[in-house]
Amino acid sequence: MQFRREVKSQELLSPALRFESEFQPIEYREDPLTGSQSRINVARAGRVKQAQKGELAVKEMVERTRAGCSFCAENILERTPKLPPRLCLLFPNLYPFAEYHAVATLTERHYLELDEFTTEMLVDNLTISKKYIALVHQEDAEAKYPLWIWNHLPPSGASIIHPHVQIVVDRAPTPELERLMVKSEEYLKRQGVSYWHELIQAEREIGERYIGENNSLAVMASFAPRGNNEVQVILKRAANLIDLDEGQTRDFAAAITKILHCYRAMGINSFNLITYSARLTERPDYFLMSARIISRPVFRPLYTSDAGFMERFYDVWIIETLPEEVAREMRESF
Repeated sequence: MQFRREVKSQELLSPALRFESEFQPIEYREDPLTGSQSRINVARAGRVKQAQKGELAVKEMVERTRAGCSFCAENILERTPKLPPRLCLLFPNLYPFAEYHAVATLTERHYLELDEFTTEMLVDNLTISKKYIALVHQEDAEAKYPLWIWNHLPPSGASIIHPHVQIVVDRAPTPELERLMVKSEEYLKRQGVSYWHELIQAEREIGERYIGENNSLAVMASFAPRGNNEVQVILKRAANLIDLDEGQTRDFAAAITKILHCYRAMGINSFNLITYSARLTERPDYFLMSARIISRPVFRPLYTSDAGFMERFYDVWIIETLPEEVAREMRESF
């Protein structure tokens, strides 16, 4: 397995150094499976950001949005849409981007800090999400690609502050999932071993990005991240979400909770979490279910996006956090 990286540097005359020469190292990295490119410059984390912190203003926004929140307990029965009787576990997304697109809240509280989320909250959510996915597939056998997505707070793209996840069941894989599955199958044919099991073993032996594992899953900082502070969770004995038994579901929920608590300690409050699942009812020997979570800019009245033209148009991810440092900060929690 190849962990390809190349370090280059740019010379600039820094005003902070009275215009003496400064060399900023830039790491060029490639994902060992897909070849996806990341460029890491940790100095970017110190950039001046003109959007100011405003914790008081954030609290004011939370209170202002609470009264009319469709996801809060006092409003949910009157203000959220309902599923047909045969699919009555969750409520559908009011503005769907898929044929089967549901929303599930995580708590009755309108706003939680990341260290206030509990394993039980996520176990309950994952359990009901799995039931919804199974019911959809029962009704429509062609709907067989599940997505479990958590966008938290506006910098992540969430339009509602109240903590919630989205559950999608598609008829076809997303382009990135299809690429992962094709590359995983090619890797098994070429190397004779599963990429995912070999990745876990390689990262465990290298150690610098390894965070922790148990019988259900392994947690590591991604070698070639697609976002800042990216953490990857690989489920060792499951190809897709509904493969998870009760113990695996709890372990997955506990791992996410630990990551969120670490994010809070790191000063992060907004994130994206996505899952990659194989086709329902199929358990290919070359693929394992995985999840990726990345931090987004701190939620404040004014904030700037951390994704620019390189990410949106060229599929190259500009990163300011070293995966090895992310792993170091989180490892003790696991």
